[in-house]
Amino acid sequence: MKVDGRQCLVNNAGAMKPILATKRLAVIGAGKIGGILLRAFLKQGLVQPKRVHATVRHAEKAKSLAKQLGIHASTDNRAAVRDADIILLAVKPQGAREVLESIKTEITPGKLIVSCVTSISTQFMEKVLGKDVPVVRAMPNTPCAIGCGMTGLAQGIHASKEHLEIAQSMFESVGRVVEVEEKQIDAVTGLSASGTAFIYILLESLAEGGVKVGLPRDVATLLAAQTMMGAARMVLDTGDHPALLKDAVTTPAGSTMDGILELEDGKVRVTLIKAVMKATQRAKELIIES
Repeated sequence: MKVDGRQCLVNNAGAMKPILATKRLAVIGAGKIGGILLRAFLKQGLVQPKRVHATVRHAEKAKSLAKQLGIHASTDNRAAVRDADIILLAVKPQGAREVLESIKTEITPGKLIVSCVTSISTQFMEKVLGKDVPVVRAMPNTPCAIGCGMTGLAQGIHASKEHLEIAQSMFESVGRVVEVEEKQIDAVTGLSASGTAFIYILLESLAEGGVKVGLPRDVATLLAAQTMMGAARMVLDTGDHPALLKDAVTTPAGSTMDGILELEDGKVRVTLIKAVMKATQRAKELIIES
């Protein structure tokens, strides 16, 4: 896949698209991540607009969304779920129980729930719904908007291999996918979901360094962004450990080593590790106890 003429880091869900094209999708909470995923799925032809029903909290927003995307949009979660085969749940964790309570009469074991709700376990959802419904937890990140996302998937106890494959194909259409145990989803949140913000800070800092040494800001930003993307691509394409790739750039008594010494002196490595740990811990703290 290409975005703006530049190759992106994705897998291709190709074979599954025709199967998903016959499914009806409900997007409950088409706000930030829900809206990003909905637009990406439509752009990739994963689902047909006429088979999508998305919900938001305000009627004016629903009207605007329907006009923009050519889908059915409303504020009625129950109506959206009623005829859906797949339910993408993308509400805030604080509102998850209320939403689940409101739609549980429309949920049947034949429907698949794909939940992007931070911190809410499949067991919690099953208990609130009061039935053995298949649930797959997904933790995507915002680069899904341009087909360069990263998503962690965890399978609920009632979700079959087929259910997992459907969820996998959804997210492979907008990036890469990794399957993890549910107890690891909070760590996925801390690393790849929150991690995009950490990367933007690093990118901004590199660009500021370029400006400091005399580069125009737009040039410095381009150099920093492309360098960061290229480095990531090297890790993904070669499979080499980042430390090995770093050593390939570092020559004895060279400029790169001086820069690395500054990074180590500033404890950048430890700070990033702690950032992931803190974000993971915060995700755990958001868990709503049943």
